[in-house]
Amino acid sequence: MEFGDILSIIQSVMELGLISSLTVLALFLSYSMLNVCDLSTDGCFTLGAAVGAVVALSGHPYLAIPAAMAAGVLSGFVTAFLQTRMGINSLLSGIIVNTGLYSVNIAVMGGASLLNLNKTDTVFTKMKALTENSFLSGWHKVLVAAAAVVVVLVFMVIFLKTRLGLAIRATGDNTEMVRYSSINPVFTTTVGLCVANAFTALSGCLLAQSQKLADINMGQGIVTVALASLLIGGTIFSRGSVKVRAIGAVVGAVIFRLVYALALRLQMPAYMLKLVSAVIVIIAIFIPYIKKQYPTLAKRLFRKKEAGNA
Repeated sequence: MEFGDILSIIQSVMELGLISSLTVLALFLSYSMLNVCDLSTDGCFTLGAAVGAVVALSGHPYLAIPAAMAAGVLSGFVTAFLQTRMGINSLLSGIIVNTGLYSVNIAVMGGASLLNLNKTDTVFTKMKALTENSFLSGWHKVLVAAAAVVVVLVFMVIFLKTRLGLAIRATGDNTEMVRYSSINPVFTTTVGLCVANAFTALSGCLLAQSQKLADINMGQGIVTVALASLLIGGTIFSRGSVKVRAIGAVVGAVIFRLVYALALRLQMPAYMLKLVSAVIVIIAIFIPYIKKQYPTLAKRLFRKKEAGNA
């Protein structure tokens, strides 16, 4: 493998890893902090891509970012409303919203299943023009993705230390305690899901502008990828502050994309990549379990060894 090939792989891994890490951070907020498994992630990701692509096609690539995030907030609000106001189970709420978003996304894309952005200016082409003829030439996609991740990371760390952020974390730890502490869990859950889905939609918007297309199926399986990345990051950074764990989520996303890239490099068939994702999730869950069970297993083995020697 030549140096140019290695550099190309690193660029691709960093670009896709950083963009997908925004969805991982969304899952970090909803799943790890709020203790809500939001299965509307797939549809919300595509919603962000669709809205971002439509706004970019109208000649406003920068406006596409807040527009996509606003759409994500609406998606999160509907999910939270079903869960908190209509008494629908959180898992079922996510499934319902995800199903409905398929039709919404088609409608946003004007009845088409794919939007082509090849002849459209995006935030990435703008950055490419700025970095042209500089030492950063060719790294424009990584720069944009990295800038977005840094902004989201800073926001999340600061937000989770505010009174509202602490209330959201408390809601995830013990809803009943929060209710008796005069904190409205309906409000904290709604805000948490709205913010998380805004990050998911931002991730979809950036991926659509990066790949210069928005596909109705581009969000399919993204929740599995995000969960695997989150678990990888949680395994590496199992202890630490919220900031450390959030950074771990980003690192996990990059590592996951690296494994994907290596699988492709080994000429693994594309249809096997879903299986790779599933295996990564299993391993990421299994390692912490083994760490927790290791002292007990070690004691059992030691007792068996002593009994055998006796």
